[in-house]
Amino acid sequence: MLSRVAERMYWFGRYMERIENTARLISVNTNLVLDLPRVKHIWSSLISITGYEENFSTRFSNQDERNVIKFLLTDERCSIMSSVRLARENARTTREIMPREAWVKINKLYLHLEKNLPKALKREGRHQLLSEIVSYCQELNGYLYSCMSVNEAYNFMRIGTNLERADMTSRILDVGCLNLLNTEYPEIREYENILWMNVLMSLTAYQMYRQHVDDAINGEDVAEFLLKDEKFPKAVAHCLADINESFTLLPNPDEPLRAVTHAQRVIRGCDVPHLLSSEELHGFIDEVQADLGGIHNQLSGAWFDFTSSP
Repeated sequence: MLSRVAERMYWFGRYMERIENTARLISVNTNLVLDLPRVKHIWSSLISITGYEENFSTRFSNQDERNVIKFLLTDERCSIMSSVRLARENARTTREIMPREAWVKINKLYLHLEKNLPKALKREGRHQLLSEIVSYCQELNGYLYSCMSVNEAYNFMRIGTNLERADMTSRILDVGCLNLLNTEYPEIREYENILWMNVLMSLTAYQMYRQHVDDAINGEDVAEFLLKDEKFPKAVAHCLADINESFTLLPNPDEPLRAVTHAQRVIRGCDVPHLLSSEELHGFIDEVQADLGGIHNQLSGAWFDFTSSP
């Protein structure tokens, strides 16, 4: 397989996962605003989760609802629309190796957003459009993961999906933790259970969490579940296991495998109760994100010949 094809499939997987995750984040936090009218920094936390603070500040001075939603939906570099555009371009140049239905579906999503994206700037039309985006992404994943041959292209796409998923899970957990530790907004402590529930719902993890944990929702169990559960698809440990398996099916995987094995050891060995009680969870998640970046750099060096960026 050509390295450029492998790279395009990798980034296609990442962008599709990013589109769905961002749509879910906006939808869940729009509902959270209705439950927590006294909490003023919910919208700014979305910018923190996505890591686009610098890009946002170049366009907007105020992190209010309209500006944040406009940025995350329409920005030329950091939005759902930009991710759809890039995913579509990667699919266009590799469409001979994926099911025809997948190429048709990403085209339909792109055209649908071009026509209807302004509707989501207001709350009235936002939920419907975001639900449609998620549905498009899930249908597309259904075509790819049930109809595409399990070959090298498939594995690079799978790696991209899981690396993006692990990164987003760690970011959502991190910002949930920082919100509760934020001394500037002490009133948020009153809503601790609602905020941890919001973390789970942002990852579509609430029902699966309830099946695993009988106790009331609390930060310790939520963090343990999202970091270390090896059976839940969006838990960091599960994503790393999938990446490890995909690496073993590719040629010359030694350096990438070392990177992902190191990340797995870090996750398995972490003491979540201690990290929370000592307020060190934020620092630990920074290390996890650095490990995920290291995995990306190793696979880029091994198979793409240079370190690319999203």
